[in-house]
Amino acid sequence: MNSDLSNVAVYWDFENIHASLLDTRKGPGTYKASRYSPQDPLVDVEGLMEFAASLGAVAINRAYGNWQWFARYREVLLHNAVELIQLFPPGGSAKNGADIKLCLDATEDIIRFPHIATIVIVGGDSDFLPVAQKIKATGKTLVGIGCEAATNRHWAHSCHEFRYYEKLIIDESRVVAPPLEAVGLPANAAAEPAPAPKGPDPEAQPTFPPPPPDAGDLVPPAMIPEGTDLRPRAPPDAVDLIRRAITRLSANKGDPWVLKAAIRPMVKRLDPTFDEKSYAAATFTELLKKHSDTFEVRKGQYDQEYRIKGQLLP
Repeated sequence: MNSDLSNVAVYWDFENIHASLLDTRKGPGTYKASRYSPQDPLVDVEGLMEFAASLGAVAINRAYGNWQWFARYREVLLHNAVELIQLFPPGGSAKNGADIKLCLDATEDIIRFPHIATIVIVGGDSDFLPVAQKIKATGKTLVGIGCEAATNRHWAHSCHEFRYYEKLIIDESRVVAPPLEAVGLPANAAAEPAPAPKGPDPEAQPTFPPPPPDAGDLVPPAMIPEGTDLRPRAPPDAVDLIRRAITRLSANKGDPWVLKAAIRPMVKRLDPTFDEKSYAAATFTELLKKHSDTFEVRKGQYDQEYRIKGQLLP
């Protein structure tokens, strides 16, 4: 599979993967008992997106579920440009139909978008068996992802490649509930009761809306939340980005050594804003040389190969 030329479509049965993780970690039936309440993040969305990016450029990225209960995933889903498809269950004990909608969309997309070469389905249901046959019949590569204890074995064997979530995720330290400040609430919002509504103050002075912004202002000052940090953001850590790229590519190959030509495209998929010039380097090769204490190089058959210094196995 040529990771530089392939276009990838990712379809998430989000409730399925979240429920499987919750039941695996806290016992069968845990998700069913708490289904209609806000869910704490368990799925390493960034880790799965890193894997998808290692297969090629992600062109379609859709997740299906009842987002009323998965709002705590908001930041990581937005950061990874996941298109959210809202599905309400038609009854108190009914399924939300995510697998049916997912299969219909995937079937339509492989016909409409011939440039899609790889389909990734995140979920372990046997309901994906029929769409697996359709995908393979069109010559696309099908990759499945699911939890080991909750994945239907027939669905897993119907894929060209199936990866168990537990073995795929390299680092789960990123899976945390966002702080209250991240969703626009003060840090002590959970402890402080909401203030009682007050009537109009007869002595208050009348207020008027601010004048319209100048034509040159891109964002009206009144729309910028108080306390927003408007300083330019520092670029992400280059060593961390390159390390993540090499780790993911080497995990796919089963070899710690990775072709230099494959590293930069992977870094760009992890962070589309990446630019060597932000790190005072004219080229990517120069940036790698600046961090020779972290990355080891050797001459390959066709190109230089790099690995994380001291790493023997991915």
